[in-house]
Amino acid sequence: MAPEVAQKLDVGLQLPWSVVFLPDGTAVVSERDSARIKSIRNGQAATVGEVPGVDPGGEGGLLGLALSPGFATDRWLYAYFTSPDDNRIARMKLTGDAGGTLALGEPEVVFSGMPKASTHNGGRIRFGPDGLLYVGTGDSQRREQPQDTNALGGKILRLTPEGRPAPGNPFGENPVYSYGHRNVQGLAWDSDGRLWASEFGPDVDDELNLITPGGNYGWPAVTGAPGRSGMIDAKVVWPSTSEASPSGLEIVDGIAYTGALRGQRLWAVPLDGETAGSPVAYFTGQYGRLRDVARAPDGTLWVISNNKNPDFALILRAGR
Repeated sequence: MAPEVAQKLDVGLQLPWSVVFLPDGTAVVSERDSARIKSIRNGQAATVGEVPGVDPGGEGGLLGLALSPGFATDRWLYAYFTSPDDNRIARMKLTGDAGGTLALGEPEVVFSGMPKASTHNGGRIRFGPDGLLYVGTGDSQRREQPQDTNALGGKILRLTPEGRPAPGNPFGENPVYSYGHRNVQGLAWDSDGRLWASEFGPDVDDELNLITPGGNYGWPAVTGAPGRSGMIDAKVVWPSTSEASPSGLEIVDGIAYTGALRGQRLWAVPLDGETAGSPVAYFTGQYGRLRDVARAPDGTLWVISNNKNPDFALILRAGR
């Protein structure tokens, strides 16, 4: 069954970047340039608070959000953002009763030092099935960083909830989980616990990658799937970035959905174990740039736009 739009929410969002869901179904959204956190409940948006210390500009600002796996008791909301000095991750208490007004607590920085630039800031964060925090970073226009496993740019990092390198990481007491990335934008796990990531190429070869601990994904030496020894090929390559620029990623019932920015469409990629099939495009040119894709507790798929118009959220029914 092709995804179909169940509802379009025009609630005054301004450059939203990430959406996560509270246990009661409330959507929590980051706005890149305003640094505001907003909630959407029953078709209405409200400002929860503003994250202090955010330095927007270019592709930087308030970017990815993630909820603690123990949110029901610890109430931690994590945010990746650009500061005046670097890209960093902070966590804040998100308080308020179910169905009531939410409030944002003071930020506690748990990880910092990720390089910043006007572009290639990465920004996606997500807790995995193992309860650890995965972080997609960009090369921040520093092409020497992705192949340096002691640098933080151009990586997928794996951290404890407190921001320390996770036990069992492939390079010892080091947060790096995989390397050789250009600008990771989406992170999602399939039903068997495999991690997939969407990634911007340069002017060619956007990618969907299956992530292996310690794997080298080639940038800047290669893009796409050239078959070079010692480097891992992408599972899906979009040769033309005008059709893709894949951002947020979600996997539902064996289908990887990714929103395309330049491509202005929703891509659906069937997965079969470690194999990815041919991508199928939906809504091409209908809703503009699509930044994030996330599954809500009720099983619907939310897609948020990134058009400055203002923006909106689409609620989709999705399935095979």
